[in-house]
Amino acid sequence: MAVTYQDYYEVLGVPRSASQDDIQKAYRKLARKYHPDINKTKEAEDKFKKVSEAYEVLGDPDKRKKYDLLGHNWQAGDQFDPRNWDFFGGGRNRSGGQNTGGATGGFSFEDLGDLGGFSDFFESLFGGLGGFGRQRSGGAGAGTKSGTGSAGAGAKTGGDLSAEVEIPLEEAMRGGKRTVVLTDSVPQPDGSTRTQKRNYEITLPEGVRDGQKLRLSGQGTKTAAGAGDLYITVKIKKHPRFRVNGSDIETDIDITPWEAALGSEVTFPTVTGKATVHIPAGTKSGKRIRLRAKGLSKKGGGKGDLYAVLRIVVPAKLSDRERELFEQLAKESEFKPRG
Repeated sequence: MAVTYQDYYEVLGVPRSASQDDIQKAYRKLARKYHPDINKTKEAEDKFKKVSEAYEVLGDPDKRKKYDLLGHNWQAGDQFDPRNWDFFGGGRNRSGGQNTGGATGGFSFEDLGDLGGFSDFFESLFGGLGGFGRQRSGGAGAGTKSGTGSAGAGAKTGGDLSAEVEIPLEEAMRGGKRTVVLTDSVPQPDGSTRTQKRNYEITLPEGVRDGQKLRLSGQGTKTAAGAGDLYITVKIKKHPRFRVNGSDIETDIDITPWEAALGSEVTFPTVTGKATVHIPAGTKSGKRIRLRAKGLSKKGGGKGDLYAVLRIVVPAKLSDRERELFEQLAKESEFKPRG
């Protein structure tokens, strides 16, 4: 059966003069559109395979040069005579022979074999899309989310991958080690997928801040020429008592009217223990008291601060004696907060 030739440039919708960056952008756009986990139609599945096949060739500069010279039978190399090939003639050579390179014109997923991190490439491209690149964690790795990367099929060197891990504020403050289990789905030649898991041990520095990236050298996409890096972005979970603001931490401290008026020493809980601060006499509600270097790490080095935000509160229910004293204060006080 004759094989219909399809120009890889036409498949990706780019001109033959397109740069490698343009080719990669076109591929990512089409691959996301036709990915089987997003588009369930048979047409989309076929289109996705064609797009992936095209990028496998055009995304690699050396393979692209061979393709530009030899056309769809670029893999034949020295065994193929380009003088007898009609580059745009539907796969026929000029002697009348028919191209019998396979069901997809000399290339199929069965031909891929071991591409050295092919599944990692899909993980990097489709980190947040369905089965590909879905990264979960078990045990100590709870809270890991999907990631993206910059790897490309056919790349000569390894590509970087990225993922997120969500941790409680207490763990961010004290640091330590955590095992993260990332799960991805590896496409199989028959169209099915195989799930594989990989364990990574990451070291959280003391005071790691929200959004900080940790690099695991050599743990990214692997190719014959080497491997890229894995970047873990730390996300800190919302805390019921503390608020994270960059490298600083805030917490509300409730004080009584007499503590605010007379001044006091107040002990309150921090992320890692307790602290005591001095409340000056005449303190207003909303005053911020700073505890230096008790926050998270800063980008330029050092630590942020912990801020205690004071709130003056009153009892919801008064005893008879308390009511009597407040009424006496109201009569004797000359304080007029509204002028």
